[in-house]
Amino acid sequence: MTDFIDTVMNPQFVATMLAAICVFATVLTIALPMLQRDQMNRRMKEMAIERSKMRSARLAEMASKERQTGKLRSAPRGFMQRIVDQLRLRERFDNEELRENLKRAGLRGQANIVTFMFFRVAAPVVVFFMALIYLFVFYDTGYPPLVNLLIALAVGFLGFYLPNMFITNRVQKRQQSIKQAFPDALDMLLICVQSGMSVEVAFGKVGQEIASQSLELAEEMTLTTAELSYLQDRRHAYDNLAKRTGLPGVKGVTTALVQAERYGTPVGQALRTMAKENREIRQSEAERKAAALPPKLTVPMIVFFLPVLFIVILGPAGISYMQLPK
Repeated sequence: MTDFIDTVMNPQFVATMLAAICVFATVLTIALPMLQRDQMNRRMKEMAIERSKMRSARLAEMASKERQTGKLRSAPRGFMQRIVDQLRLRERFDNEELRENLKRAGLRGQANIVTFMFFRVAAPVVVFFMALIYLFVFYDTGYPPLVNLLIALAVGFLGFYLPNMFITNRVQKRQQSIKQAFPDALDMLLICVQSGMSVEVAFGKVGQEIASQSLELAEEMTLTTAELSYLQDRRHAYDNLAKRTGLPGVKGVTTALVQAERYGTPVGQALRTMAKENREIRQSEAERKAAALPPKLTVPMIVFFLPVLFIVILGPAGISYMQLPK
């Protein structure tokens, strides 16, 4: 154990590991875009499958009123499903808020709900045992075993929140991607509507064109196209789009579209106004981030730039002083 610690603390070993990490990060940065070239086609195929399932569910609902609305996927089977059923996790965690958060994260269907519930229970146990192994095998804290056990329990308790943190982080990234591309999508939607296309065809066309800029927004617009085609009330399709994204700008656009269809006002005029507002919102957010940049750069400049500057300025003088004859 002592030899292992000495090897880990060796400066040459640390430098080698840092160099290996840098090389791995460089290779990953170059190779990752190559591995994700077909991501757009895969996402669009998933949306096509989702649309077919929605159509099948809608036709089955019209034929038989016994099937529940929106149940597009069969319940998942397997180890996770058995654990969820045995522990009755649906009664504790399953609610409308959870389903909305998963939809905003792009995780649809019963399988994702079961997976999330399973990891809400499994993550604390896994994190607890990992912390236990680290404290008792790899790192000696110097504390008694009981204190190490309490530390591992505290770390395991934090693992209970890891699934929620993962979902929250994914929702934020997804919303940021949609927010960046939404004004451009509204401009294209306006062009399509003014050229004589219907709203359904315009949503489908824009969903295909915007995929190169934001796959998340392309997914949402494709699903909205399917809902506009098969739902009896078009207002539900717009409301579902606003709920799945959770963005005020998208909600404002859907509200304007609902009012335009209800009162017969021109859709093009509403889209033009909302596109301008969303573009101004994006610009103001960029200006706010730019204004907050100088305070954030203060600490990195003090920690990283100033020491290097002093070394460059005072280094030659120090070397000359050390070379003077004594």
